[in-house]
Amino acid sequence: MTQDGTLSWVLYSDGASRGNPGPAGWGTYLIEQGSGQVVELSGYLGVTTNNVAEYEGLLAGLRHVLAHGGGRVAIRADSQLMVRQLEGRYQVKHPRLVPLYRAAMAMLAQTAGWTATHVPREQNREADRLANRGIDERDGHPS
Repeated sequence: MTQDGTLSWVLYSDGASRGNPGPAGWGTYLIEQGSGQVVELSGYLGVTTNNVAEYEGLLAGLRHVLAHGGGRVAIRADSQLMVRQLEGRYQVKHPRLVPLYRAAMAMLAQTAGWTATHVPREQNREADRLANRGIDERDGHPS
């Protein structure tokens, strides 16, 4: 929690697609700053692109944040495209990304504040591991 009692989260998100498009998964690694609690989420998406998978990881993390009290969110992602779209620096043109972007912005509007930072892949290892786990487990069933 922050000093004003607001929850504060660091949300690492990633997406992976083997083939682009290909079998895809998303991963989210969340840290609740006050307690240090870590939450690991992942899922399989079927065949899609890495950019769709990136957004799906973000959306899953935001759903978790909002379901657990909201608060401030510091997004960390290795997708420069997604981060710059969230910041308003890049337009969202691809028809598959537009609804995902809109959903993310709607969820972010429900938080107490947010930032998005592009990080090198090495700083996003846990979310990457989870995204690949999503592909490997295919909805929780080992391949």
